[in-house]
Amino acid sequence: MNYKTIYLLLLSLFLFQCSNSENPSTQVSKINSNAESQKAAYAIAIHGGAGTITKKNMTPEKEKQYLTALNAALDIGENILKNGGSSMDAVEKTIHYMEDSPLFNAGKGAVFTNAETNELDASFMEGKNLNAGSVGGVSNIKNPISAARAVMEKSDHVLLTGKGAEIFAAAQGIETVESKYFFTQRRWDFLQKVKAEEAAEKEVSSEAKHGTVGCVALDKNGNLAAGTSTGGMTNKRWNRLGDSPIIGAGTYANNATCAVSCTGHGEYFIRYAVAHDISAMMEYKGASVQEAGDYVINDKLVKAQGEGGAICLDKNGNVAMPFNSEGMYRAYAKPSGREVLIYK
Repeated sequence: MNYKTIYLLLLSLFLFQCSNSENPSTQVSKINSNAESQKAAYAIAIHGGAGTITKKNMTPEKEKQYLTALNAALDIGENILKNGGSSMDAVEKTIHYMEDSPLFNAGKGAVFTNAETNELDASFMEGKNLNAGSVGGVSNIKNPISAARAVMEKSDHVLLTGKGAEIFAAAQGIETVESKYFFTQRRWDFLQKVKAEEAAEKEVSSEAKHGTVGCVALDKNGNLAAGTSTGGMTNKRWNRLGDSPIIGAGTYANNATCAVSCTGHGEYFIRYAVAHDISAMMEYKGASVQEAGDYVINDKLVKAQGEGGAICLDKNGNVAMPFNSEGMYRAYAKPSGREVLIYK
């Protein structure tokens, strides 16, 4: 075989490969398509508080109650998302259910202050345009999460507190109730226990520091939303506010990164801007939602001696639910399945 024949064979092989290979733009398109196919059509995660939750202190009946409530709340939000509803509606309606349940420290199940009253806080944020709203220290709003959403959508402000927040909510047609609506024997008895411990100069039960509900959701339009609602801290004084009504501390949502709702000892979550910190790690360092959540909750917060957890949901529907306490009532659902958990 002479050199001319070899040259012609090589040239033919080259032309054949060129005619059958994809151009770079086609290859990139396929890569993007594969990545897009891994994105969940929708996703939702919820929490019902974190703290001293151990099997030895949990009766089978009580555990069943919590698991049933978490599943029911999750069903509400997932059905909205599955049928093409917005992440904001899913967050609000899901939190409504938990606010109406006496099991959780929010709405109906709110804890008592030192003055033997109930002061409730809530916040709401949408990831599409970083719009946000919150209320703090309200005492007659049945579902504070709806008041927080109203502040976001129907006012020029972000945070309203006390009587002003109540007047605004009433003007928006949000349901108000008498103070007796929030009375539950369990919360009343716990206040008396904490007061007795305080008077005896004993260490106050850690349960007094925790108790919140929250929800994060991703809808079929790719929009994230987050909401958090709480009765605050048992035996709190002086109109104390925790992280739940503080955007960036207890709640944050950004379509470019993630949606976050926190629960735990609020003062630490405020100081370390926990919800925003998780988003910032994703935005500035390129961390995954799991990496960011684990670092902030299980490293940074632990070193600061702050206790609690967070539910985090990224723009692709990936879920992280880190916590550094003994337990956290938590659950998530997306088309690929669901999980409902209490302990580690």
